[in-house]
Amino acid sequence: MSTLSNTPMRTRADADSAAPAPVPTRLLVHALVREDGTVDAGELYTVAGLLGMSDQQVRLCVKRLVAEGRFSHEGRGRKALLRTVADATGSLTPNLAYVRHAYRQDHGLAPWDGVWHLFAFAIPESSRTSRDALRDTLRHLGAAPVQSGLYVSANRIEELVEAQARHLDVAHALTCLTTTDLRIGGHDDPLALAAALWPLDDIAARHDRLADFARVCLDRLAQPDTLTGSEQLTMAVQLAAAFTHAMEPDPLLPSELLPQPWPGAHARRLMAACWTALTEADTHATTGTPVPRLFVQYEDLLASIPDRLT
Repeated sequence: MSTLSNTPMRTRADADSAAPAPVPTRLLVHALVREDGTVDAGELYTVAGLLGMSDQQVRLCVKRLVAEGRFSHEGRGRKALLRTVADATGSLTPNLAYVRHAYRQDHGLAPWDGVWHLFAFAIPESSRTSRDALRDTLRHLGAAPVQSGLYVSANRIEELVEAQARHLDVAHALTCLTTTDLRIGGHDDPLALAAALWPLDDIAARHDRLADFARVCLDRLAQPDTLTGSEQLTMAVQLAAAFTHAMEPDPLLPSELLPQPWPGAHARRLMAACWTALTEADTHATTGTPVPRLFVQYEDLLASIPDRLT
């Protein structure tokens, strides 16, 4: 999308920091699935073009999705209609409970109790696939490696870890314990331990980029009648991708373990404000066209967070 003519000039560094996260073609198709389970090809090609994707790129992606049995295809070109066959929710909407917990932390509603949660396992090479899957689960849930086969989290994730271990048939090899006296290499200061265990600088930088992009979106949305319906939808997809890019690697450490002010809280406030403005500007209600599930998912998500209660 082009910038507004009255937008202040930005340096190259500023422009780079506000650049949205890239949107894979496959996720774009998922993001445009409407409430009736269809994707309008004309809308798909238009939004893809605004995102810098070629028609050929979109055609190849649609062909693969149809071949995988995820969509059926009716018609030709921009007049075609895709229909979902398998689950097509995509991955642009973060887990509701995960995001709700992040906003609760931002509002001081989930203070840290000082307990570290540790997970140890010794799984032989013969079960390497299960070992790797358990390790990936721990990292996905925000746990950090202390040493080989030992992970630590500041959040209570035992139930989720144990469920995955049972699913992988390695529950017998998993040990869970808690402590309020964690020392690593002779260091026991919680802030220092968090800084050493998690890549906080990288996580903060991702949130800074999300905040920069959200501010650009808010500036555009503040100008009346400047965005077409396709541009609004493009912005929604970009915001969802940027939010996911920032949130996926975030372990959601309690504020007591983070440098303050923490950019994650600021970025999430801007994201909520931006999505509210985008929803209010959405043209689907006035045109009568089906609403993309992406809008509904984010409306439901943001309706459950404290920002909507203040």
